[in-house]
Amino acid sequence: MALPTIREILKTPGPVKGTAARGWIKTRRDSKVLSFAELNDGSCRESLQVVFSAENGDFSSVLPQLVTGAAVEIKGDLVQSPGAGQKLELQAREVRLYDGCDPEKYPIQKKKTSDEFLRTVAHLRPRTNKYAAMLRIRAELAYAVHSYFHDNGFHYVHTPILTASDAEGAGDLFTATAMDLSKLSALPKTQDGEIDFSKDLLGRKTYLTVSGQLEGETLAMALGKIYTFGPTFRAENSNTYRHCAEFWQIEPEMAFYELEDDMELAEDLIKSITKRVLAACPSDMELFAKYVEPALMDNLRNITENKFERVAYTDAVKILEPVNDRFEVKVSWGVDLASEHERFLVEHHFKKPVILYNKPKEAASFYMKLNDDGKTARGMDVLVPRIGELVGGSERENRLEVLERRMTELNIDREAYSWYLDLRRFGSVPHSGFGLGFERMMMLVTGISNIRDVTAFPRVPGYAEF
Repeated sequence: MALPTIREILKTPGPVKGTAARGWIKTRRDSKVLSFAELNDGSCRESLQVVFSAENGDFSSVLPQLVTGAAVEIKGDLVQSPGAGQKLELQAREVRLYDGCDPEKYPIQKKKTSDEFLRTVAHLRPRTNKYAAMLRIRAELAYAVHSYFHDNGFHYVHTPILTASDAEGAGDLFTATAMDLSKLSALPKTQDGEIDFSKDLLGRKTYLTVSGQLEGETLAMALGKIYTFGPTFRAENSNTYRHCAEFWQIEPEMAFYELEDDMELAEDLIKSITKRVLAACPSDMELFAKYVEPALMDNLRNITENKFERVAYTDAVKILEPVNDRFEVKVSWGVDLASEHERFLVEHHFKKPVILYNKPKEAASFYMKLNDDGKTARGMDVLVPRIGELVGGSERENRLEVLERRMTELNIDREAYSWYLDLRRFGSVPHSGFGLGFERMMMLVTGISNIRDVTAFPRVPGYAEF
């Protein structure tokens, strides 16, 4: 039978005779006449204090088993608590022990434990206050994303995870195959000695998606405004604090949107979902502001209350060149700006989020619309404190002849993308879109400094447990 969650119990206005709660013991302490336990079920940061008194029953045999991690159901009376720190407490009358927990072996104890260690026990770290709070915020942030797009007239669509499109330039690819790669000598081969993927299950070489953008554009050309929100994969051997091999990405695509509209939408989305989390998760956000990033609330107010600075790439270079001595990679026109440059613009020069636009043509993907100057493309990146790039997007090239010429310049097989070119042959319109990395957004709202710690089971080089 379903019982009220601890979150619901703690919202109860007054005493309740005969109630029950389930969860895991966080801690237990004993006095001469009473025992106190903190019971938590993950529904909220706060725990329910449970009081064991000899007046309400004989708990002598079960109390030694009520150690950190033990799973229990406790029945009793919910009363006003005379102690500090909680309004209500449960006066226990019956205890059902689902399963105990060996305190000598259980790695999650009531003490500060390093993030590095907790990554080695990722299956248990959601039981810590920090990671439980992170996952509740992650759930609320995902809901905020869907609510925002729904309320603004977008259609939620699903683009392929297995795809023949490599979203040219979006990143290194994982090959997906149904062939048994442990038997290399038995695999079908082409005349050139390469694996013949035409004999594979899907009839051609396929990949795990790096982006749903190209397919999303086809749907925007029919539905007007769409978005995808799903897993994407990058086979880059990168061990930085902000890269994962598997991450979730939010990708809207909008017909009739030009670059300025694209930038406006990205800023409004970031502000809206940040405000939603702040309003919906005050207790969990307080944990991160207190124990993880003391400047978190000031940083988030900087996001929600300031107009993002819009800076053309050429102007950004003029700002950065005079301070080149502080950078590992020196800046000059044409250099693709690195994280150190992005963070300088945000954290030191403007001291607020920046939208960098009109990047050099050579640093732009083939689908980005070229400006009339012949040197720059209508791309944009949203840069935020501590992280650097949070959003990457562009106005898409909608002129068939320009797109074909650009693909030829970059040696991209036009025949393989004939379906994509069809969007420019039949009713082409200006259109734009962007990708927002969900894990980086989580880093922004929680203050967590490593992307490995804003997802339950991180996928990074050398690590694919669970």
